[in-house]
Amino acid sequence: MRTLIVAIKMTVVLTVVTGILYPLAMVGIGYVIFPAQAAGSLIYRNGSPIGSSLIAQNFKAARYFHPRPSAAGTNGYDPTSSSGSNLGPTSKSLIDSVKQRTKDITEENSGIQPSQIPVDMVTASGSGLDPEISPEAAEIQIGRVAKARGISEDIVRSLLTANTRTRWGGFLGEPGVNVLSLNLALDELGQAKEPATAQK
Repeated sequence: MRTLIVAIKMTVVLTVVTGILYPLAMVGIGYVIFPAQAAGSLIYRNGSPIGSSLIAQNFKAARYFHPRPSAAGTNGYDPTSSSGSNLGPTSKSLIDSVKQRTKDITEENSGIQPSQIPVDMVTASGSGLDPEISPEAAEIQIGRVAKARGISEDIVRSLLTANTRTRWGGFLGEPGVNVLSLNLALDELGQAKEPATAQK
C-alpha cells in the first residue's frame, strides 16, 4: 500500500511539473523572447492579420506570384488538413497532375519551357502548406506578374531579390521566397487594386 501511495504521488507531481508547469513556462518564455513567432508569425496589413509567414495561401491572379501546389484538404491550402498526397513516383495520378501543372505553367507564363520549371512548382510539399518557393520558381513568373501589373520586369525582379531568403548561416538549407511577403511588397507599389489575400 505504501508503494502504491508513493507511485500515485509521483504520478501527480510529474503530471503537474511536466504536463502543466513546464509547458506554461516554455510558452511564457517564447512570448517574451520571440513574441511574433509565438503568436503564429502573423502578417498584418492596415492593422488586420491577413495570414502567416508560415502558411501558404492560394494566389491565382496573374498579378501575383503563385505558390507551390498543395494537397492539404479538398481544395488545398487548408491549414486544418495539413498533409502530403502520399503518391509515389510511379503513381499515374501524380504523373497526370505533374503534366497538367506543367501545361498550366507554360500557358500562364509566356516563353517558359517545361525544362525551365522547377520541381517545386509541380509537386506539393509534405505539409501542403509550404509558404516558400525556390528563387527559380519565382523567376519564371516575373514576366507574367510584370505584364499583369503594367510595370517593368526590373522592378519585379528587384522586389524578388529583396524578398529572397538566403541559406541559414550561409550554408544550411536552400534559398527561398515567401510568396505572401513578396505579393504584399508588390501591392505596396500601389499597382494592384485589390489587397493580397488568398484566392485573388
